[in-house]
Amino acid sequence: MKEDYRSQRRNKLVIGLHLVWATHERRPLITDDLESVAYHAISVEATRLGCEVLAIGGMPDHVHMIVTIPTTLTIAHLLNQVKGGSSSTIRNHLGTARFFAWEPGYAAFSLSPDHQSAAIAYVQKQKEHHANQTTYDDEEI
Repeated sequence: MKEDYRSQRRNKLVIGLHLVWATHERRPLITDDLESVAYHAISVEATRLGCEVLAIGGMPDHVHMIVTIPTTLTIAHLLNQVKGGSSSTIRNHLGTARFFAWEPGYAAFSLSPDHQSAAIAYVQKQKEHHANQTTYDDEEI
């Protein structure tokens, strides 16, 4: 017997995203001593919004994050909150000793479940990819 739509009590929708954004003027502001503070602040804010953070990585001038987001959250709101909350945390950590800000824009790419593992590995190995000058285009994702 075929199950009709009324018998389904829960919906299942997983929206996976690869998000990328840069520091102000692509300056190398995310130094080694700041990286863990920045990534933790980003993760906390995304989690607070109901996202599952699967990976965060990057370079001194940009960040990559792989997340799944709830259907009630827009990408624009997610990035606005993540960038705003993390920059506030980072500036509080730095005090007046150093400048920190994000660029206003971002990139967002949808991820199918089949490509999620490769994207996570790519983000986790950002420093290696940049050292070897490989990018997404060079990968089989």
